[in-house]
Amino acid sequence: MKTALACLTVMLAAGLALAGITAAFSVFTKEQARRLQVLQNRPVLEPVTLVESQGQEFILNRAVQESGKFWLIDFIYTRCNAVCRTQGTDFQRMQRAIVAQGLQDKVSLLSISFDPAHDRPEVLARYAAHYDADPAIWRFATVKDAASLPKLLAFFGITVIPDEWGGYQHNAALLLVNPQARLVRVMDIDSEAWKPLLQQVQRSRQPERA
Repeated sequence: MKTALACLTVMLAAGLALAGITAAFSVFTKEQARRLQVLQNRPVLEPVTLVESQGQEFILNRAVQESGKFWLIDFIYTRCNAVCRTQGTDFQRMQRAIVAQGLQDKVSLLSISFDPAHDRPEVLARYAAHYDADPAIWRFATVKDAASLPKLLAFFGITVIPDEWGGYQHNAALLLVNPQARLVRVMDIDSEAWKPLLQQVQRSRQPERA
């Protein structure tokens, strides 16, 4: 009896310790904690100048606000033969869904390259053409000033590590920015969470609260 009571006491103590560490079981990983923090705080994008595939420059937060749209953003590099290919295919599907649902005036897609030394506008243009990207819906861009890249990646929670073959290891996420230029949701790139999201955009201007 005493042994069973002792075991139960240890288990309860361990459970309470775990609850404290994970904020009452609300988060279990660093990534989940980041996503929860985004949902709660909705951080505002800082101004960063990007250069798109057609050579035009734009300031990201200002472009979002002036468009009055929701923006779905991902980070890529054109030499990637792994996760970026999946991201490109998913964005193709999103583009088709946006057209099919008549949401061109409510949703924009943006793929940002974190490899500005290689992914110059002409390279991005070829990459966009490969995916049949409609520039009115899906834009490709990279930073004008490489010095601004670390802060941009940190804001969106993107980790990029050079590998031994001249490429990069990086995480992937689908990032939702609202018309007020606030980051409001972080989703798995292949979760198809964008499907109900687009349906909500059709019905409401505030899908991030659903």
